Order: sequence, then C-alpha cells, then structure tokens
Amino acid sequence: MQEALLQRGVFLDLETVQRGDLNLDHLERCLPAWQWHEFSEADDIPGRIARANVVVTNKCVLSRGVLSAAPSLRLVALAATGSNNVDLDAAAELGIAVCNIRNYASDAVAQHTITLMLNLLSGQPWYWQSVIAGEWSRARQFCLQDRPIRQARGLSFAVIGHGVLGKATAELARALGMNVLLAERKGVSPRPGRVRFDEAIARADVISLHCPLSEATRGLVDGEVLSRMKKEALLINTARGEVVNESDLADALRQGEIAGAAIDTLSQEPPPPDHVLLAHDIPNLIVTPHNAWASQTARQAAIDQLAEVLNAFAAGKPMNLLVPPSEDSGSKPGS
Repeated sequence: MQEALLQRGVFLDLETVQRGDLNLDHLERCLPAWQWHEFSEADDIPGRIARANVVVTNKCVLSRGVLSAAPSLRLVALAATGSNNVDLDAAAELGIAVCNIRNYASDAVAQHTITLMLNLLSGQPWYWQSVIAGEWSRARQFCLQDRPIRQARGLSFAVIGHGVLGKATAELARALGMNVLLAERKGVSPRPGRVRFDEAIARADVISLHCPLSEATRGLVDGEVLSRMKKEALLINTARGEVVNESDLADALRQGEIAGAAIDTLSQEPPPPDHVLLAHDIPNLIVTPHNAWASQTARQAAIDQLAEVLNAFAAGKPMNLLVPPSEDSGSKPGS
C-alpha cells in the first residue's frame, strides 16, 4: 500500500484545466494536504515540489534536475495524455512513478475536428467577415455566394491515427455520409480495413490527423505529402503541431496546392506573434488555440480521472502507468 506515503500533493498549473466551473472535491479528498497553483514559472517549480509526494501537472516541464531535487516525490500524475514534458528516463531511475489520463476528451476533440472541417467546407468564417465588412449590406442580390460551399456527404475523409480520437472523429464523419479511409502508417503494408498511406493522401477530400507525436510522425505532412493531395482537399490537425511541416503548409496554402487547412495545435505554444502560420497573408486557414479538448465536460472528466489515478496508486493498483513505481519506493529519502 502506498497510501501512507502519499500525504502532500501539488498541482502546478491548475489554470490549464480549471476555469472556475469544475468540481475538485474528489481530487482534493485524495490527499490530506494540497497546494494549488494556477500557474508555475520554471523557476518556481523546484521549490514548490521539494516536499511533495505527488505532483500534478498538465504542461510544466519536469526535467531530470527538477525531479532529482524532490526526494519525497512518489508520483507524477499528468493532467493530459502527452508526456513529453516529463523526463521519463530520469523518473524511472529515481523511482518516481508517472501516470497520465486517457480518453477523457475524445468527444470534444471529434466535435471540434468536424466543426473545423464544416467551417472550411462552407466558408462561413470568411462569409462572416464579409458581413461585418458590410459586403452583404451593399450586395445586389439577397445572398452572398462568392466563395465555394461544399457538402460533406460523399466526400472521402482520411483518418491518420486511428486511436480513440481518430475512431470518435471517424464515427462523426460517417454520420455525415462521408467515405472514411483509415490510413496505414507511412511505409507499412496496410492491415485489413486500411489503405496505404500514399493512397489515402491521394484519394482524400479531407485528411484528419490524430496520430501521436514521435520521431516517426514528426514532419509527417510535409511539402511532398501536400503536393500529392488533391487541389480541392482540406487538412485538419488536432494532433500535435510538429506532425505538420508548418512552413510547407503555409507555402502550399499560398500557392493554392490544397484548398484549405484548420489547425488546433502549433509547434510552439503559446506561439510567438511571428509564427509562420499566424501570417495574415495565408488564405483559407483557420487556427484555433489548442482548445479542441477543452469542453467543460471533458475538463471535468480529466479532474475526475486524476482522482482515480491517485486513488488507484495509493491502493497499490496503479493505472495508466507510463513509468512504474520502484519496488523499494518506501525506503527513499524523505519517506
């Protein structure tokens, strides 16, 4: 039982999840003592976790040096699925368990993905800009229709990354009458029910990215891939910014190689004002601020699952392990 070793918890970046609309009671009851921090600068973190047994964070960076300076630390619980902000090798060497949360935002991300696609197909963000600019008021006819408006039914929707998020999005695409293509990993012979990566790229009217970021997927969608897409095709990225070569995408949109793109994640977040995909001259691009996952329902599910993670670990039955606890964790300094 780990329960006696889990007394003090620190949440380093509560603001990433809580906007004043969530119930934290279940999570708060997991430990006798908590420190809640809305935001933590990098320099704040070592002091804040020095005596903690449990650290909860979404995006704060926990490097080897930071972890080494926390002798009482037993568990890092990530308020997200991605773990690239934690040195997992260092955690394993130090006997610190790392767990994440999973499948808490699949409906929200799928909804956002389809919303982005429909906005691109219908051109409504740009029509709204025309309305605000007074173009409708000055029009000779009763409606504006100077941008293409396309229907989803009958279009081919390629899913790259058919995990929980990809499956949830594919289900909504099918409900719209779209032909779903499940792309195999690049360079791999297709499994039953899937099509080769190159074939999916060439056939798709819409390509939706849901793959995790890895060395195999970094820059997966580059200039070469974009050039093999249909000229009327759309790209949707709610995965990770670095899955797309952002400069190549900006060029492809400027040159009309593809019809449009919608991006919810960028390679640097928050992005600098001069980020390549924030340039004002890129046509047919929608950028949303990494909030596809952030419905109130999904954020509450994240908090509730964090409580499950802590309770399971305390009971000696850890869940969602990325790094297992050390067998002799009870003898660590600061126990």
